[in-house]
Amino acid sequence: MARRYFGTDGIRGQANAWPMTAEVALRVGVATGMHFRSARARTRVVIGKDTRLSGYMIEPALTAGFVSAGCDVFLVGPIPTPAIAMLTRSMRCDLGVMISASHNPFSDNGIKLFGPDGYKLSDEVQAEIEALMDGPQDGGLAAPEKLGRARRLDTARDRYIEAIKGTLPRGLRLDGLKVAVDCANGAAYAVAPTILWELGAEVTAIGVEPDGFNINRGCGSTAPEALARTVVEKGCDIGIALDGDADRVIVVDEAGHQVDGDQIMALIASSWAKRGRLTGGGIVATVMSNMGLERYLEARGLTLVRTQVGDRYVGERMRADGYNVGGEQSGHMIFSDYATTGDGLVAALQVLAVMVDEGISASAATRRFDPWPQLLRNVRYAGQAPTGDDAVVRVIAEETARLDGHGRILIRPSGTEPLIRVMAEADDPVLVERVVGRIVEVMERVATRPE
Repeated sequence: MARRYFGTDGIRGQANAWPMTAEVALRVGVATGMHFRSARARTRVVIGKDTRLSGYMIEPALTAGFVSAGCDVFLVGPIPTPAIAMLTRSMRCDLGVMISASHNPFSDNGIKLFGPDGYKLSDEVQAEIEALMDGPQDGGLAAPEKLGRARRLDTARDRYIEAIKGTLPRGLRLDGLKVAVDCANGAAYAVAPTILWELGAEVTAIGVEPDGFNINRGCGSTAPEALARTVVEKGCDIGIALDGDADRVIVVDEAGHQVDGDQIMALIASSWAKRGRLTGGGIVATVMSNMGLERYLEARGLTLVRTQVGDRYVGERMRADGYNVGGEQSGHMIFSDYATTGDGLVAALQVLAVMVDEGISASAATRRFDPWPQLLRNVRYAGQAPTGDDAVVRVIAEETARLDGHGRILIRPSGTEPLIRVMAEADDPVLVERVVGRIVEVMERVATRPE
């Protein structure tokens, strides 16, 4: 369905430009407050944020909107996105809100919404909120005596820290492990090192000095090179790279090699299946996950169910069909035994648990299969997306025929930027290069063609 504000992961854009303005944030607060308002009790909303400068603009605007709709607001400050999902449930709130643009640069920001069950809102609910945002809101404003209140909640971080520590299997400790963690100068800068240290690890922390501008800048899961250097220089057993709101993770092994979400899912799926913990007979991933993961699972009698890109869709499929492990190649990992949304720290602890329990290194734990050669390139466009052009349709059909069952092509629009993502994978890396190169060449020609 066409949506004006919401993308694949909430509302996102450049700060102080539509739709990420104070005015839109105010309307989000009013509209969402109207949608979730109950006649039986005061509506409760918990709002968190990451460390971006623009959070100081978006947070009060959202708060004003909710309060004007008669909602009581709890402000928890910088905290990971999964903490908001957890707090929404544990505090019996009607709504959770996270102000973050995840792995994007500081100049962007976003608004993610969670329902009372701690899950991200469905497309249908988002569409209803959009209708309330664009319609007249005067009728939804509370009477003076029914305005909401807002207050700071100082215990939120402590609640989250204890909850995450509880996801490490009972009886296991991290004593003796040297762990480097990169918090991306983001939402987990205070909680991640604390969790790892309290569980017994010797911790080296980087990306823990946010200044409003340096979130994800040369650090975190989208730029793990600094973490890799730290792991090698400090002789660490493993490195953990989080993104700006800590809902995704990339692991670095003891040699400084990066490990993506597909390898983490393979590790946890096989480990949990061996222990009888895996439900659903497999895992849920997206169309981006490597065919090597699918073949690895098939060899162990496990299935890989694919969804469209977005951890929200992974979570919805897990919930519908009874899976307890799912995620994305990019590092969003959902373990529904512990969380309702992606949580980088929960995922990291599951990897550490296998290392400790089996007495193996990070490289031995996380190198589960040989990935098929895979190449992803982006095509930026202005105006209409080029995917419907006859020349583009024709070249995609020709290159699909060239693969002839030995690989696959995936063309999809970005949910947050005017980009078309062109991905191909096959058992022949030269073939992959040729296929992606030809599609991108035609698509770029169409995208830059004068109207």
